[in-house]
Amino acid sequence: MSAAYEDRLRAFVGREIHPLRPGQDPVNVPMIRHWVEAMEDDNPIYLDEEAARATGRDGVVAPASMAQAWVMRGYAATAAAKGGGGPADELTDLLAEGGYTSVVATDSEFEFHRELVPGDHVAAREVVESISPEKATALGAGRFITSLRTYHDQDGEIVAVQRWRILRFRPKPKPQKPQGPEERPEGTAAERPEANTGERPEANAEERAPRPQPAINRDNAFWFEAARERRLLIQRCAACRTLRHPPGPCCPECGSFEWDTVRASGDAHVYSFVVNHHPRHPAFDYPLIVAVVELAEGTRLITNLAGVTPEEVEIGMPVVLDWVDAGPESSLPVFRPVAQEGH
Repeated sequence: MSAAYEDRLRAFVGREIHPLRPGQDPVNVPMIRHWVEAMEDDNPIYLDEEAARATGRDGVVAPASMAQAWVMRGYAATAAAKGGGGPADELTDLLAEGGYTSVVATDSEFEFHRELVPGDHVAAREVVESISPEKATALGAGRFITSLRTYHDQDGEIVAVQRWRILRFRPKPKPQKPQGPEERPEGTAAERPEANTGERPEANAEERAPRPQPAINRDNAFWFEAARERRLLIQRCAACRTLRHPPGPCCPECGSFEWDTVRASGDAHVYSFVVNHHPRHPAFDYPLIVAVVELAEGTRLITNLAGVTPEEVEIGMPVVLDWVDAGPESSLPVFRPVAQEGH
């Protein structure tokens, strides 16, 4: 990229791209109820006034992780706001000018200043904190855009701060398809060995597209590092010994930030599954079975099933751990029917 382009990007660092804007609705119990039911979070301080007061609070509070939800807008409002020519659109257009047309969220870090309670009205503003030099990633060359979102209450006090990071990247070119018979150069059978054997030479075999790589952050890096060594770990609270997955910084049962790990036995059963037909990704075979398996230790894991057809899968089916190479330095767990263990 030219020096002039780099200067234009750097000019956005420290710039406000979203001014302070209140959410459409104040903090309210019905939305808290929807949230905790979806998250299966049964902490009584979110819905039970008596239980909340027993902890020294004045009443129920909203889950801290809902801070972002209170300022989210519906699809129609979000779509209508795009293309309005504001700073966020200017940055998006500038990145697109450099070819960074695709986006993926990479990580989010929150700092909470106080708990939100019903009746609070949350507003948020966003400032660009940094824009990285171009980085080579598995998805393509890209730049990490880090912004700082501050969440304010109705009195203007800061209630939370979020550091939000995305990757804007230039998609890698799609691999060229192998030539069809009508596209191959003509030649004699001697010059084309596959004409004699009925087999295509290895050099002409279609290469498998690489699997999409996971987003790794400080909370889950240990899990993927172990997976590279083909060890399936489960995070465990060091205080109350509760197992949890996916990995996270805080125990949902007791709130402790101290943790260690245990190694899973690899035994599990199918808790739920879907069969994916579309949209297709060239790294996978279809129909693709995506399952939630429940490990013998009690935690659940989203994974693929191997060595079985969709018609053969059943809820409760016993399965066992296997591994698939997902890249040069990446392995991921898959599961297959117990009867096919070792195949």
